[in-house]
Amino acid sequence: MSRARRRLTRVFAAALVAGPIVSGTQGIVSAAPVSAPASVISSVAVGPQRHDLVIRSAAMGRDVPVSVLHPAHSRSRGTLYLLDGGGRKTAISDWIREARADRYFRDKDVNAVLPGGQGAFYTNWQHDDATFGRPQWETFLTVELPSLTDRRFHGNGRNVIAGLSMGGQAAFTLATRRPGLYTGVGSISGCPFTTGPVHEGQIRAAIIRDGGDPTNMWGPWNAPGWADHDPGRRLPALVGKRVFIASGTGAPGPLDQRTRLDPGRHRGEKIATGAVLENSVNACSNEFARRMRSEGLQPVVHFRAIGTHAWPYWADDLPVMFAALAPGL
Repeated sequence: MSRARRRLTRVFAAALVAGPIVSGTQGIVSAAPVSAPASVISSVAVGPQRHDLVIRSAAMGRDVPVSVLHPAHSRSRGTLYLLDGGGRKTAISDWIREARADRYFRDKDVNAVLPGGQGAFYTNWQHDDATFGRPQWETFLTVELPSLTDRRFHGNGRNVIAGLSMGGQAAFTLATRRPGLYTGVGSISGCPFTTGPVHEGQIRAAIIRDGGDPTNMWGPWNAPGWADHDPGRRLPALVGKRVFIASGTGAPGPLDQRTRLDPGRHRGEKIATGAVLENSVNACSNEFARRMRSEGLQPVVHFRAIGTHAWPYWADDLPVMFAALAPGL
């Protein structure tokens, strides 16, 4: 690794706090084969409109926690897959823990499917990793999970996918690699690009921060795997889809005073690192929106004048994003 690349990785590793932002051909990409269908090994009803599942996944080689928020009725409806950002995770999605998505979707005619645990960019890793193992998230999310959740929760086969930070990047990668599966895609505070020294450096720094080796994901610097997962190289796959992208500028605002602090961390430090990260995300998101428009796409954008990389802003953005994507369901 060159000195410049090492320096770039250190810079972004220091700034990343809630997940990063993070040559391919067009069209549907084949997912890794699975030897058996996924199955639900436990289902806990957390009220009449939420079920917390544990799904045994052949692709992942382990059990995966997934929460499903759903209407009380049994009529057919579409599905929103909602992905988390990076960092240490619990079995329950941060969208529920931090943004109270269970309350927001209570009166919405949609299934919201929220995977828990460590997302690891929601992709198929190429090699075993000491921290992450060898997750096959793309296969789990695009092959195993849709049919299972549609059967159990009256899904109509129409899907949109969205996420924040790392999950926003992954949502665009999955939507452009599996375009036939999704009618819409959204990102809040995520950078869809994966190639180039800055974007690849951000993703590498995020994985290193969480204890993994990014080479095990998509290969060494500039390896083909990085280009194969870059939505910027697959923009025609977004034609006909509803597209949403949002971010703040990094300028702190009143909501930063509501951000939950990790033990031993000062608010000023959290605001400062969140400001640096969100400013970078904002530049990337604006460039991605410009690139989409140059290809004739018409994304819905929501670029806020203030806002760091923090949950109070993302919670406020959720209704804006869902309003943009819901017509695709």
